[in-house]
Amino acid sequence: MLTRMGQGVWRYRGRALVVSAAAAVCLAAVAVGHAATAVGASLLKVRLGGDSAQTRIVIDLERSASAKVVADGAADGRVVLMLPGVSAASVQQGAGQGLVKTWMVDQTAGGARLQMDIASGAKLKRRFLLPPADGVEHYRYVVDVAPLAPGEIQMARAAAPPPIPVLRPKLVAAKDPLPLKKVIVIDAGHGGQDPGAHGAANLEKDVNLAAARALKTRLERTGRYKVVMTRDADVYVPLESRVRIAQRADADLFISLHSDSGPDASLSGASVYTLSDKASRRATRFVSKDDWFMKASLSGDRGVSDILLDLTQRATRNRSSAFAQMVVASIEGEAPLLRRSHRDAGFMVLLAPDVPAVLLEMGFISNPADERLLTDASRRGALMNSVADAIEGYFGEPTRLAAR
Repeated sequence: MLTRMGQGVWRYRGRALVVSAAAAVCLAAVAVGHAATAVGASLLKVRLGGDSAQTRIVIDLERSASAKVVADGAADGRVVLMLPGVSAASVQQGAGQGLVKTWMVDQTAGGARLQMDIASGAKLKRRFLLPPADGVEHYRYVVDVAPLAPGEIQMARAAAPPPIPVLRPKLVAAKDPLPLKKVIVIDAGHGGQDPGAHGAANLEKDVNLAAARALKTRLERTGRYKVVMTRDADVYVPLESRVRIAQRADADLFISLHSDSGPDASLSGASVYTLSDKASRRATRFVSKDDWFMKASLSGDRGVSDILLDLTQRATRNRSSAFAQMVVASIEGEAPLLRRSHRDAGFMVLLAPDVPAVLLEMGFISNPADERLLTDASRRGALMNSVADAIEGYFGEPTRLAAR
């Protein structure tokens, strides 16, 4: 611990240090940094509410904190707010609401940073801290975004930097949008009281979890993905809850990892499942009144909602199918494949109507050769690297959707 004992005298790990004035300034800055870290607040959650008249962002904090406005969004639509000493354990982000297009909270050297892309003609209007009260046990930092008044619009235009003259101004891009990470939900099949299939010496639930962790590590290493696990321990998670986790995370892709089993020990090979057409109607259980295709039916016409839901499901199934084909192509060579490696089924974990999803059977745990592949850390890692390559390919090029 670094502490100041007096003018030019500091103590570090029990030793007294006599330093110059310049060094004392540096040590003081370090000490302040350590103090801020020691008493800093953890960021718990970010919530949005409101509409185009006013949008509110609420940052739930473990302790009291202050914030500093770096940019209010009036000039270029980008709001930047620093929360010194606040710790954000992981990047939080999401699609916007009302006047907020997108938002992201990440960690910087000085604390947590909130960035928002807001609608043209809006700005950060006010911000304040709410202490625990009315049954809420934590602090809340509130930020309101509202439309600019007519006079403020003129001031914002006057303050904006002049455009750079170019021969073809249409090619000049606006400020780059927030670099939101793609959200990948990895579902380790089974768990807890549900062991899944049995191999000669291994349980499916353990193999699935080890593979899920390997895939998570590989994806996070790129810095391009936010990975959400439906379970990261030997716990039981209901199937319906796994779908809800993906929906709450606003997932861009859902992949469920399993190890197959069969009555014949000679059965071998991996396969990928996507949702069958026959199971599509069961997806209505995962539709809420807040989904866009329900809101679009302003007249309350159930027929219109059904059509919009069907179109959404069709697009989702096409994306799922495109990704499944990439997975099959990528893992070929790293693992044996079933003769018909891309299949369809009505598995519940594939039912989210708005989240592209696949279920990967990595091999047959009931087959000795497949079990050795699935339980060898090196070979399992190579298989998950191939799955990660398929994910990279899926997001690296536009996915073509059939119009049928």
